[in-house]
Amino acid sequence: MTVVSAQRRGSLLGVVDRFWRKSGYRVTAINSHVDAPAIYVKTQDGFQVSLTVVDKGQVHFDVDSPCVRRSEVADSTSRATAFLDPEAQLIPRPNIHSDFWSAGAPGVAASRS
Repeated sequence: MTVVSAQRRGSLLGVVDRFWRKSGYRVTAINSHVDAPAIYVKTQDGFQVSLTVVDKGQVHFDVDSPCVRRSEVADSTSRATAFLDPEAQLIPRPNIHSDFWSAGAPGVAASRS
């Protein structure tokens, strides 16, 4: 996961904010906290969507669906792309350096892909 430095968190939310507004989403709340900013929107079809930056620059994207009828859901046809050790005690933290998004973040491992 890419580290989003404290200096870039506002920029990330600004980019997302502009895209969501342009897409017709209605902003319901903005948290301007320096270390943990967040934006919350509602889509035209009733989905609640949020982007939150938390501990050490980890970004969470959450979507809540509007009320729907219960239906069967098929098992996934593909394996997860991100490995999470079943023995893990902690949620993994971001550890990939981006020249832009991680600018100013101390102690981040460089990764070039």
